[in-house]
Amino acid sequence: MNILTANSPTAELQARDAAHHMHPFTTNADLASKGARVITRAEGCWLTDSDGHRILDAMAGLWCVNVGYGRKELADAAARQMQELPYYNTFFQTTHVPALNLAAKLAELAPGDLNHVFFACSGSEANDTNLRLVRTYWQEKGQPERQVIISRWNGYHGSSVGSGSLGGMKGMHAQGGMPIPGIHHIDQPHWWAEGGDMTPEDFGLARAQELEKAILEIGQDKVAAFIAEPIQGAGGVIVPPETYWPEIQRIVDKYGILLIADEVICGFGRTGKWFGSQTLDIRPDIMTIAKGLSSGYQPIGGSIVSDEIAKVIDATEFNHGYTYSGHPVACAVALENLRILDEEGIVTRVRTETAPYLKEKFESLTDHPLVGEAKIVGMMGSLALTPNKETRAPFQAEAGTVGYITRERCFANNLIMRHVGDRMIISPPLVISRDEIDTLIDRARLSLDEAHAQIEKAGIK
Repeated sequence: MNILTANSPTAELQARDAAHHMHPFTTNADLASKGARVITRAEGCWLTDSDGHRILDAMAGLWCVNVGYGRKELADAAARQMQELPYYNTFFQTTHVPALNLAAKLAELAPGDLNHVFFACSGSEANDTNLRLVRTYWQEKGQPERQVIISRWNGYHGSSVGSGSLGGMKGMHAQGGMPIPGIHHIDQPHWWAEGGDMTPEDFGLARAQELEKAILEIGQDKVAAFIAEPIQGAGGVIVPPETYWPEIQRIVDKYGILLIADEVICGFGRTGKWFGSQTLDIRPDIMTIAKGLSSGYQPIGGSIVSDEIAKVIDATEFNHGYTYSGHPVACAVALENLRILDEEGIVTRVRTETAPYLKEKFESLTDHPLVGEAKIVGMMGSLALTPNKETRAPFQAEAGTVGYITRERCFANNLIMRHVGDRMIISPPLVISRDEIDTLIDRARLSLDEAHAQIEKAGIK
């Protein structure tokens, strides 16, 4: 078989891709006719494609390349570990040094009494683990009827059947028999789109109090946990009003409901602290981790659980696990990634230097005629696109039409920004410099200008 190399013509690479590779969250037939962009290498915050274009990656891959691309230390850590112990499982009463050291390091970094780690290969797997953890916890506590997990519409917790059910993406629920039983969804704290005439503060309280209403309707004795992202990422970087999380915390404390903070996107410096729970003053019983744990260099995730939950689970045989739980190479790379984040002061620099600078520049985009709102926390932000800033009106065109046009202009201008509906979102590598932030904003503004001209010409209102 002819094996194409990165130096092969782009058309040949695209044809091989279209013939055999099924892409996630993609209409593959449409992509085949268009041709996938082929990325061949990367360095720092920059990608290079098969046609030689240098592209500023304002999404850090998929929210994950926190320390940037091309870190030789991470490649070296993987190579050393593969030569010493390329694989062994942690079933059968065994362990290995990378897994135990990483678990100890995560216990040191995590807030409160979150001192125990169950490893997975992704955030999806970790949230599937959480489903079984919380239900087993209550079963062992003599309350097996506590099965229901409450989540939010438009939240994202993965794409497996279990984690996809936990999430509130209706497009996902339309396929594959989701959600599974025992999952209940409440509304999201998305003031811009759903707040109406309420103040953000009143709206935040009202949306949080939907949790209390759900608990009382379902029955306190039947609810196991509430799961939510500190800041909704894939849903469009939805930053909740300041009143939201304190009220959520009050409610879970009052009713004794376990709180799961999905930190897959918000963790490992993304919000300017090690975890989004620290930024928003949340006290979770479980944190879901992945992505920035290894900066995407190896597939690894996990659940960090409290002393109380670990004590209960540890007293029984927890019949759950994955072949690659705590994979030694992934753990070694994650440890080196955490060392880089710590010793190079990357998280501190985000909080004190680059995130404030990015916030100032990003919020300046609200003077653009397309942009009604710019929300940003740390290194994750979103722009709400609207035809009317005063009324926060949506476009009359199908939702996402203007966002897609704007995303395509970003791609044409060698900037990776994502659209979720008619919101444009960023999540750059944490190592982005001030000069690169300036480039990001310049290219974003140019793309907005071009999108604005295109939708006006098309008569989109």
